[in-house]
Amino acid sequence: MSVAKLPSAGFSITVRLSLTADAGAVGRLTTAVGQAGAIVTALDVVSSDHKRVVVDLTCDTADSAHAQEVTASLSEAPGITVRKVSDRTFLLHLGGKIEVSSKVSLRNRDELSMAYTPGVARVCRAIAENPEDARRLTIKRNTIAVVTDGTAVLGLGNIGPSAALPVMEGKAALFKKFAGVDAWPVCLDTQDSDEIVDIVAAMAPAYGGINLEDIAAPRCFEIEARLRERLNIPVFHDDQHGTAIVVNAALTNALRVVDKRIEDVRVTVSGAGAAGTAIINLLLKSGVGDVVVCDRDGALHRGSANLTPQWQKLVDCTNRDSASGTLSDVVAGSDVFIGVSAPNVLTGEDVKSMAKDPIVFALANPDPEIDPREAAEHAAIVATGRSDRPNQINNVLAFPGVFRGMLDAQAESWSDDAALAASVAIADVVGAEEVNPSYIIPSVFDNHVAPAVAQAVKDALRPEG
Repeated sequence: MSVAKLPSAGFSITVRLSLTADAGAVGRLTTAVGQAGAIVTALDVVSSDHKRVVVDLTCDTADSAHAQEVTASLSEAPGITVRKVSDRTFLLHLGGKIEVSSKVSLRNRDELSMAYTPGVARVCRAIAENPEDARRLTIKRNTIAVVTDGTAVLGLGNIGPSAALPVMEGKAALFKKFAGVDAWPVCLDTQDSDEIVDIVAAMAPAYGGINLEDIAAPRCFEIEARLRERLNIPVFHDDQHGTAIVVNAALTNALRVVDKRIEDVRVTVSGAGAAGTAIINLLLKSGVGDVVVCDRDGALHRGSANLTPQWQKLVDCTNRDSASGTLSDVVAGSDVFIGVSAPNVLTGEDVKSMAKDPIVFALANPDPEIDPREAAEHAAIVATGRSDRPNQINNVLAFPGVFRGMLDAQAESWSDDAALAASVAIADVVGAEEVNPSYIIPSVFDNHVAPAVAQAVKDALRPEG
């Protein structure tokens, strides 16, 4: 079944148009947009006279090709001339999305002498005598590095550090918006694991934590493990642990809706990379009944050939019945499907073959493993990673509060117990009287989430208070 893409703000355009100044001009304009399948979100008059009206029309489209179709449709409408087309997403990124600002004023000679020379030398000496004072007297108290090598950016793959920078900027903006954490992009022009570990270790004194981002598996596992051994600040790979925390929280509430216990359910996971591995590990810590994980060749089991060391670890603790076959084969009878893989690998018939009241988390972005509308024909609950659908599973629910809690605890490491605590905190933001099939996870704009996660993480990492 093929389902057309829906328009979204991610492909919003603003078109400047010149119209004939007659009563039907605006009607022809909106009709052309509607016939092209886009959604008008704003119409602003720029200028007008007795002959022509110039307007800026803003509309949501489904993708770049659709945006071109909409523009062509407008061009062909009688009495309408297209002057300029602007992609609003690109406009938002012009010049970057973050900046550095000073917390102190530098209005006179006295303030300069305290913030810089000669007064700053006294602070430097204090830190040299007691290095732990860096957490109290510098940006280390509230600053993290968002580190990438650009090898696994979104669903785009290995596009390099420069092309990864817009994502890292966005991450930094989200840290500040939702948790008041100062974060800075560090995009490394190397894919050598030894170099990455050495570079991050060398720059670590300036930061209170390291957020690894968009580093391809299996190198991401090694890099994270080695950095955790070398550093006395938390190292957190968000593609792994942030995803796992939010998925576990969403599943907690989904199971409440369908009245199933986690120890009784069987979960099929599509995707055995960084996110899939972390999700499975946290599900196991939560007490899940059984998990079967699939890569592109089918289910991983004890008889699978060419198992990587990471996959061998998964096989050792999953798929207790050694189920084999394709994704369609093993998802049959499952209570839950979790996809962190590729578009269109699951069908409506697959969902229909699952256990009663199936739960489908199709999280590949921007195109999920199954169109959510098709999944909803058979599933009790559907979640995606998309902001234009209910039940958006988004890492922003986790990582700002996680780092806020780690920084507040002055933590030196990250733990599975902290991950589980963060997951429970997110799930509990949705009250028992509120949870329903379309509301299993809080909104990313719910201002209760980050503080709840931060407190849970702080308590988990500093249980003695």
